[in-house]
Amino acid sequence: MARGIAERRPLLVLTDRDSRADRLLALAAGGDDAVGWTGEPAEVVARIAALLRRSRMAKGQLGEGELRIDLIDRRVERAGRLIAMPLREFDLLANLARIPDRPVSRAALLKAVWRIDFDPGTNRVEVHMSRLRAKVDRGFAWPMLRTVKGQGYALRSRPEG
Repeated sequence: MARGIAERRPLLVLTDRDSRADRLLALAAGGDDAVGWTGEPAEVVARIAALLRRSRMAKGQLGEGELRIDLIDRRVERAGRLIAMPLREFDLLANLARIPDRPVSRAALLKAVWRIDFDPGTNRVEVHMSRLRAKVDRGFAWPMLRTVKGQGYALRSRPEG
């Protein structure tokens, strides 16, 4: 039964004891992850979030909260609204979405998006970030894209506060 469910959705098996044998048996039965119940729901919640994140990435999807990025069809939606953008802006957003809430340096973005291993002294990252902000943030309740002084740029998964 577990195998049929796991084909459709990621499956976290919660065992009644925290024993290695029980966890191994649960994984062998088709679970994607297994955890022994210790009475601490925080670990279970964190494991569920990780399974869902990995499942979306395996399907070629990125995004947290109201942002969805389809890497296969190269589509971006925020709060259900389709956002059209050129290839470079899409690649820039996808690179930020791979590690939400953490800054990505300008140099890392130059390398990932433009295949440039050095800083040529241009403002291409800043120009494309400005255009991306106009598309992803303008007209929405809160800004997702932010500049992290001295570190680079980050994509917020939720509003500050």
